[in-house]
Amino acid sequence: MTRPVAVVTGASDGIGAELARIFAAKGHELALVARRGERLEALADDIAATGAARPLPIELDLTEQSAVQRLEERLAEEGVAPQYLVNNAGFGLMGRAIELDAAEQLAIVDLNMRALTALTLRFLPAIVAAKGGVLNVASVAAFMPGPGFAVYYASKAYVRSFSEALSQELKPQGVKVACLCPGPVRTGFQARAGMHFEGLMAAMRPAMVPAAEVARQGYEGLMAGRRVIVPGWVNRALIFGSAATPRALLLPMLAAAQKRR
Repeated sequence: MTRPVAVVTGASDGIGAELARIFAAKGHELALVARRGERLEALADDIAATGAARPLPIELDLTEQSAVQRLEERLAEEGVAPQYLVNNAGFGLMGRAIELDAAEQLAIVDLNMRALTALTLRFLPAIVAAKGGVLNVASVAAFMPGPGFAVYYASKAYVRSFSEALSQELKPQGVKVACLCPGPVRTGFQARAGMHFEGLMAAMRPAMVPAAEVARQGYEGLMAGRRVIVPGWVNRALIFGSAATPRALLLPMLAAAQKRR
């Protein structure tokens, strides 16, 4: 017999850590996955201090080719199986594609797309059996092209498309699939991406929603069966406005806002 768990990737910081907290608060047992093991241990201790079951921390680099198999083996060793999968791990790099390191840009594809897809496909049988769900974390970037952030925006468009299609495919089997699309959130993501909310990017400050609120809306949206969740009315307005703006205007506007300084 195996115990059902919620597997949360990228759980060491930001939205991932807050998603772990809310899943634990709602009574789910957790397996936390990230590269920074010491942060996972600290988060597991914090969650256990609330009276919830102590999560299983798993230090793992999901860009490694053997990562999914190793994760599956570790979960089996612990006698647990995924009922919910939260694909939160991801990163981006700001700058012109021709100027950024090619290997680092391919690593974005590897983590944001390949690893997310591999985890989902590997664990879907267990999730279907448990009538659980998948929460994929994308971004408002999923709704528009991103000059100055090209590979990241494209990767999130993939995540949104993949999530919506899976949602329809798995609905008859009682499985929920949702795509969480936050706007900017102050986490470690911005530092790694090279983002600074100055100049034209300062216009994005009103779109910021705290990580804990993003996580709450993500969890509640998944459980309510929503396919796409966009926290914050400013972000929803941004998506609507970008869809209504001709690309000839939108592309240079985004390029100017996301130009590295």
